[in-house]
Amino acid sequence: MDDQQTQDLVKELVHRLLSAAESGRGGGGRDTGGALRFAYRLLSSRLAPAVLPDEHALAESIKRRLAASGRPDDALSFADLHSKLSVRARPASLWPLLYLLDSLSSQRRAAAAASCLPNLPSAAPPRNATSGTAPGAGGRPGSRAHGAPPGGVVLVSKDPDNIREIALREYTELVIDETEVSEAALVRDVLYACQGIDGRYVRYDKSVDAYDLPDGVRVPRSTRTLVRKLCELGWLFRKVRGFISDNISRSPSDAATEVGTVAQAFCSALQEELSDYYKLLAVLESYSLNPIPTPGSDSGVSSNYLSLRRLAVWLAEPAVRMRLMAVLVDGCRGLRGGAMAGAIHGHAQHGDPMFQEFMGRLLRRVCSPLFEMVRSWVLEGELEDVFAEFFIVGQPVKAESLWREGYLIQSDMLPAFISPVLAQRILRTGKSINFLRVCCEDSGWADAAAYVGTTTSRGGLGYGETDALEALVVEAAKRIDRHLMDVIHKRYRFKDHCLAIKRYLLLGQGDFVQYLMDVVGPELSEPANRISSFQLAGLLETAIRASNAQYDDRDILDRIKVKMMDHGDGDRGWDVFSLEYDARVPLDTVFTASVMKMYLKVFNFLWKLKRVDHSLTGVWKTMKPNCIVSSPFYKEGTSIRAQFVSVLRKCQVLFNEMNHFVTNFQYYIMFEVLEVSWARFSDEMDSAKDLDDLLLAHDKYLNSILEKALLGERSQGLLRNLFELFDIILQFRSHADRWFERIYELQLRGRGKAKPKSKDTGSWLDGGRKAMIQLAGELFRKMGEDLDSIAKDYTASLDAFITQLPMQQHVDLKFLLFRLDFTEYYSRVSSNK
Repeated sequence: MDDQQTQDLVKELVHRLLSAAESGRGGGGRDTGGALRFAYRLLSSRLAPAVLPDEHALAESIKRRLAASGRPDDALSFADLHSKLSVRARPASLWPLLYLLDSLSSQRRAAAAASCLPNLPSAAPPRNATSGTAPGAGGRPGSRAHGAPPGGVVLVSKDPDNIREIALREYTELVIDETEVSEAALVRDVLYACQGIDGRYVRYDKSVDAYDLPDGVRVPRSTRTLVRKLCELGWLFRKVRGFISDNISRSPSDAATEVGTVAQAFCSALQEELSDYYKLLAVLESYSLNPIPTPGSDSGVSSNYLSLRRLAVWLAEPAVRMRLMAVLVDGCRGLRGGAMAGAIHGHAQHGDPMFQEFMGRLLRRVCSPLFEMVRSWVLEGELEDVFAEFFIVGQPVKAESLWREGYLIQSDMLPAFISPVLAQRILRTGKSINFLRVCCEDSGWADAAAYVGTTTSRGGLGYGETDALEALVVEAAKRIDRHLMDVIHKRYRFKDHCLAIKRYLLLGQGDFVQYLMDVVGPELSEPANRISSFQLAGLLETAIRASNAQYDDRDILDRIKVKMMDHGDGDRGWDVFSLEYDARVPLDTVFTASVMKMYLKVFNFLWKLKRVDHSLTGVWKTMKPNCIVSSPFYKEGTSIRAQFVSVLRKCQVLFNEMNHFVTNFQYYIMFEVLEVSWARFSDEMDSAKDLDDLLLAHDKYLNSILEKALLGERSQGLLRNLFELFDIILQFRSHADRWFERIYELQLRGRGKAKPKSKDTGSWLDGGRKAMIQLAGELFRKMGEDLDSIAKDYTASLDAFITQLPMQQHVDLKFLLFRLDFTEYYSRVSSNK
């Protein structure tokens, strides 16, 4: 206002306004100087509207208002003028003008005033003027001072006429006129609602599931809204208290089926939080007894009064906690044990320190029973879980299945603050104790557990102490697992039993297997339904006593038994004979029924391979060179001799080819498969730190044998071709026995040693030398045809077997192919077809 030109313009404006007002009222002069000072003071004020200076938004608002009021032409004119002024005016210079015009329009619509400026008063009357009652001097609170403007802008920065206090009194009087219920009564009812009790006015409405004032009670809308907001705390309290009463106030039989220790601890923690809430309500009840002051009342009224707004401030933090408890109650309904603790823990992941402190305090109470269960399990092997709340569950099983199936983890009961790895370690530690107690009948674990138990007492573990829990479990697991492995290896000699299975079931004891083949071979050639298992058991004992197996431990030898598998019509003893190993407790935990069935599968495969090798050995004994050279057919004429030598040559070539395959395949099985797998298993067995590691190493060992020995699921086609080769070799042995038996009979006749068995005319034994030569020629011709047929079938099956070997995924089978076809003979033959 330092600009003289601006002062002149303001002065001229004031004069015009006063002249227009006096002419409209028909005279009556006013103090021009006072009005001019008031205008200067108003224009010099630093007050600014509490809105953001957005010119375009304000212009759009004005256009929409004009269009909505049925003045589209004015809206278009305004838009045109605004665009022209925007081009010429400086940036941000149009917003004050638009705001002024919009304010004038709003005031005109609201108060039908000529402008937003007040009627400029003459000099303000003094506070002690006798012409009017000064504000605050005992007059009516709503009376105005003489000359006070009837409307306009209320000055906030400077209020010499106390206009703000006058407006406040008028507002208070209006509120009192509109209110049927006093604020003190509403405060009292809200406090009742916060305790879940219906008040005189504020009651619980089941239809809307909330506390509310009846529609018939006349209160301002803002008051009704505030009461509803405050009564939300009562609704939350009602939900929390209902959950507690539902879980605690039960009959003993219902509590046993519905509520567990974790739920009881949760309800106890909620009750403890509610006790602090009750204390706060008691303090607020005492404050509510003090009267609520009104504007302009005596300053002697106590400042510890409680209004609705003050109550909102007091209840802000309890409402947050109660809302959180209500959320927890909703999330935990229907849950128990570890699932409930996990659900509560999920709400603890919050960045607010108040939330974290509250949830930590609550979870320490809730998780206390759970941590006690963990401690009892890892140190005593006891499941103190009456209400099925623990994440480990036990089930009745046989001793051999105790480790694998006796105890399991319920994933839905595992809280998130216990990792799956830690849970598995907790499970294994308790299982080890029970395995030692039940299967091994050992009590040495108690010393190891007692040492670990001294590091922590009951109740020493709690929520937030995951490191302490993990340290306890790791130390207990290390000591108890070490003791368990000592018992398994030293007391029950686990490695010796594994070695015995390798020697006798996997046919690794060569002299025993060879002697067993020799003694049981004739017996197994009989039909299966004629064979006595007792006689075979005696032959087994004979084979043991005749080999180095007799020097093994007697306890191990007594476990080897003969087992006759189920047989059908036409089966021979070779098809149903097998050996089994009696693995007793606790070794049957490793050598389960399914595992022994897999060993039986390997034994049958190896037994057939040994039978084929044994058969080829028998063929070689039959067709030894010294037997052939001494044969009379070798000394006969050129024709029969050439025929005899040709047949023998075919037989020898086919034998060599079969022997090459069987020898190399047997080497692959016995060394590349069994010995290599055993060496790896032995190393893993020695380095195993717990029973799970030992079981894993054994399963890996057995699976490796099955896969490499073509007994896996992916090698069934190759195994069928292999068994076809075995059948052809056994067929060759059968034919060879029959052929050479006939040849030996002819040899005996040629030497004159054969005794005539019949005197019938035409008998081949009575036909003389010519008849013998004729019969020999027929025999050799038939032999040649049979040999060609067998060789053809063998070559086709071997070619199919070798062709499929490269398609197998196991790398060791490639070495088998290299050994079988190291000269690439079969590859060239296959490519020439």
